[in-house]
Amino acid sequence: MAAHRNPGALPGLSARLVLSVLSVACLGLGLGACARGMASAKRGSTQVDKFLVYVAARTKEKGGGIHRYHLDTATGKLTWVGVTAELANPSFLAIHPNKRFLYAVNEISNFQGKREGAASAFAIDPATGDLTLLNQQSTCGRGPCHLVVDAEGKCVLAANYGGGSVCALPIGPDGRLGKATASVQHEGHSVNPKRQKGPHAHSINVSPDNRFAFAADLGLDKILVYRLDAAKGTLAPNTPPSAATAPGAGPRHFAFHPTGRFAYVINELGNTVTAFSYDAAKGMLTQMQDITTLPAGFAGESYTAEVQVHPSGKWLYGSNRGHDSIAIFAIDPATGKLTPAGHEPTQGSWPRNFGIDPSGAWLLAANRKADNLVVFGIDPATGALKPTGQVIAVPAPVCVKFMAIGK
Repeated sequence: MAAHRNPGALPGLSARLVLSVLSVACLGLGLGACARGMASAKRGSTQVDKFLVYVAARTKEKGGGIHRYHLDTATGKLTWVGVTAELANPSFLAIHPNKRFLYAVNEISNFQGKREGAASAFAIDPATGDLTLLNQQSTCGRGPCHLVVDAEGKCVLAANYGGGSVCALPIGPDGRLGKATASVQHEGHSVNPKRQKGPHAHSINVSPDNRFAFAADLGLDKILVYRLDAAKGTLAPNTPPSAATAPGAGPRHFAFHPTGRFAYVINELGNTVTAFSYDAAKGMLTQMQDITTLPAGFAGESYTAEVQVHPSGKWLYGSNRGHDSIAIFAIDPATGKLTPAGHEPTQGSWPRNFGIDPSGAWLLAANRKADNLVVFGIDPATGALKPTGQVIAVPAPVCVKFMAIGK
């Protein structure tokens, strides 16, 4: 299945180009030099030369764990550093705001003899980035697939896909996880007889002000909204308690715009992105737009996975598993609505996740079934992706996270 690329289809492109000397220079220097220039400019303001990249490799199917790489922000070069001891089916990762701890969900359905999954806490070696297991705790539900750390570093929030629930786990001063202080079971179903017979919490995210948590539930076609007290580790239904997607859409992952005015959910079953306006005072999402992630004429089987907004707030990216591409959208800065801007093949099968480095210059696509991690440069003028030629072998990669190490 060949992906279709149309990276230049952005309305008003020339107007944006004249806004920055760097963007104009990019036209003559080419994407690689342009990405390096953006990374250099970013480095000049933050003095970050390298990022540690943590990549979760699922051990359910093949040997793996949590791999570590160095990403050179000037060149995009990715260098393997090491891997943790094998960990039971690590899935999504989250890094504590103090950069001293990392957390992983273990996507399992039997933990310590109970039909539950687990979350693992690790200490990060400040010199090497190596991980040391601190402890594990139950997520109070089967098959946890996503987690986040709140902005204050007080608790981990986890979503249990198999169990259809979410939970809060307190974080101790030493980074260890305590037993759940909140566990909320979702109820209901939606229209897809195979995938939506019951709830399937697929992700949980925190609002920019750390007051609300948003759980995208694939089985319910809803984003459930909770009032979050991070210090107490509690989750209480908001008013209104949810926002709906189209019936059968199957919401999966969720991302805020850097301004905090808009939010986006990518829908696994419908192959769409739903754009919302966001009322921060009320924690309320209002649907604005549904847009397909697939090119016109594509008739094959495909399911979306990850969604992320570029640090600049200008573009949104979403992964298609089956079409095996990254869909690119331009974001209207006034309305938050999306305009298609092309597709880039991921050079592998089943891109379950990808990561955009904080400098905004590089995108790393994790192709789970192809067992590879592919590095792309991001054009700062158009948001287009261009392969760098780096295809890194890693068994069943499923999550990519960055942490600054060079200062």
